[in-house]
Formats: sequence, C-alpha cells, structure tokens
Amino acid sequence: MNRLDQELIVNYLNGDVESLEILIQRYLKPVYRFVYQYVGNVEDAEDITQEAFVKAWRNLQRFDRTKNFKTWIFAIAKNTAIDFLKKKKTIPFSAFSARNGENEAGESTFAETLADSLPLPDEMLVRRDARYMLARAMEKLSYEYKMVILLRSMRELTFREIAESLGEPLHTVKSRYRRGLVLLKNILRAEI
Repeated sequence: MNRLDQELIVNYLNGDVESLEILIQRYLKPVYRFVYQYVGNVEDAEDITQEAFVKAWRNLQRFDRTKNFKTWIFAIAKNTAIDFLKKKKTIPFSAFSARNGENEAGESTFAETLADSLPLPDEMLVRRDARYMLARAMEKLSYEYKMVILLRSMRELTFREIAESLGEPLHTVKSRYRRGLVLLKNILRAEI
C-alpha cells in the first residue's frame, strides 16, 4: 500500500479532516475518468464518482490498511457503476464519448476541472472518429475483457491491482488482457 495513503487514512481517522481531502484530491480524477469510460455519460459519471467516494468515506474505518487504497477505491467505483447500470436496465458500454464530456447544453462544471487543454479542431475530429470506432469495437467484447482492458489501458491500475479489485487470479487477468487486445484488434481490422 502506498505509505502516504496509509498515513492519510490514519491521520483522518485520528481527526485530521484535511487528510481526507488530500486523499480525495489524489484519486478523484482517476476514478472519475474510469467511471466515465465505463458509463459514457458525464452526469452519470459525476453521480457515480460522488457516490463511490461517499461509500469509501462511510467505510474507511473498516478498510483493511494492509491492502492498497487505490485498488479499494477503484473496486468501489466499479461496483457502484455496475449497480447504477443495473438500475438503468441497460449497459451502454460506450467507453469513449464523441462529445468530449459535455452535457446536452455543451457544459459541465465538473468536467471543466478535469479537462486538459483542447487539441486543434482537426485533431479533435481524428480523435472523435477513433474513439467512435474503439467504442463500437469495445461494445462487441464480453464484460470480462472490457473490464480488464479499461482498468489497464487507463494505466491507473497494475495487473496485480486489477486482479485484487476483480477478485481474480493474476494470470487470469493477464490472459484476459492479452486475449481482449487480440479480439479488439481483430474487430477493428474487420471494420476498416
């Protein structure tokens, strides 16, 4: 476990509210990006991310401090997103949105704080097309492959962390990742 994460948790549990704020700031953007790629909708991603952090806060005293906090918060976010999608009764696995995180009115206060500087317009068109093709290809993969590819491709979780958060053996996660990439590559080739 990241020693600094552990120290922040202990400090918060001992009454230092600022430690929790630091911990949230550290993981807010990566968790939001993961959830957004999972649900493909800015407003839903904001709600799910907020709910995931509230769940983590409520259960922080029960968190096993010998474990990795990063893995734990991503597992909470994943489960919260799955629960949300089950309630909607649809699983639109559009991992990459062509709208770049905007709502219907073209604005998002939460996404604005996460956005980097925008690329040039021609670059945006190329990226949008690539995201669209990739999203369509990802929709054709099974849930198991999608999860591993998303968690790994974001470079937020190692294979070991993915295995822990999914409750799967490490070799299974690595194998699914490799097979998923091969399947994804074949799907993309067939569409070109």
